[in-house]
Amino acid sequence: MRPLRYGVTEYDPGRASPGFTLISPGAGRNTYLLGLRGQIVHQWALPGQLGNYAQLLPGGNLLVTVKTGEGPGLPAKGGRICELDWEGEVVWEYVDHFQHHDFNRRENGNTLYLGWELLKGGEAARVRGGMEGSEHPDGGIYADYIREVNTAGETVWEWHVRDNFPFEAYPLRPTTERHECAHANACFPLPGGDVMVSWRSIDLVAIIERETGRFKWEMQDASWGGQHDCRMLENGNITLFANGTELSGQVHSRILEIDPRTKDTHWEYKGSPPATFFSSHISGAHRLPNQNTLICEGLHGRIFEVTMSGEIVWEYISPFHHLNDRGVTGNQIFRALKYAPDSPEIDGRVSNSV
Repeated sequence: MRPLRYGVTEYDPGRASPGFTLISPGAGRNTYLLGLRGQIVHQWALPGQLGNYAQLLPGGNLLVTVKTGEGPGLPAKGGRICELDWEGEVVWEYVDHFQHHDFNRRENGNTLYLGWELLKGGEAARVRGGMEGSEHPDGGIYADYIREVNTAGETVWEWHVRDNFPFEAYPLRPTTERHECAHANACFPLPGGDVMVSWRSIDLVAIIERETGRFKWEMQDASWGGQHDCRMLENGNITLFANGTELSGQVHSRILEIDPRTKDTHWEYKGSPPATFFSSHISGAHRLPNQNTLICEGLHGRIFEVTMSGEIVWEYISPFHHLNDRGVTGNQIFRALKYAPDSPEIDGRVSNSV
């Protein structure tokens, strides 16, 4: 990380992508839409403590998760997916106390999300690797499911690790606790209904074929050191935030654009020097219309935009600190997103004028 100063610390008006950045400070109860100079141009009071992050939908509504009091006490739990209108009123919600990490609205209006379920006995024994004896007290292991629901809350498709995952091919790292299997943290919807998923604890990104439930593409790379926020670009390449760990040999973070046909790295960003950019967990990145990349270095609440040549043209450090469930105060941000002024999500609703 770079030395912290709060608010906007870098801004190149000629090269930064025009638009507005959406942030939801970790453990907070508000989501903010920021202008290019860090000014709050709009905000939403959430109907509870933030679960994961928020995103804007075409039309200006906010899709966000908030925590519920039921379900497992694992990291990045949500439980209640809410759609708020521009004024902050809840216009749709869906409760699953086992929802965690990621969620996305499909173009057809359905909502896709990650959930946990407890594997016991023989099912739990199928999970390979990890630290022996580190299961939950009853010997259980939480594993993921992916569920898609329509606006009426009806399940129209789902996929379960317990039924479809190739356990033999992907054992947990020897240093990973067995209380959770693989740790999914992203479910990115693809055209046609397929889903791309990131499993952090085994350094795996895979595309699940909707009709068969099988992996139609997969890539594992221990040098990622765990990863977050896999996304497919219009050119078919895949971006992800490679967090990096001592075990991976990469004690710094990187943003990678990968050609899925060859599995070669098409583009890479890392800090200069590399140690100036590092978030051991959470975080994300996405490509902007002008081909810059917005990066969320989540652990430090740092959001910045880089060109294809790696130059920083905008940077913002979150001044919002909150006490999390573990009793630690910080300015963490799980994921940040940026929207163009003429996008369907913004569509002239706010201005960047100061």
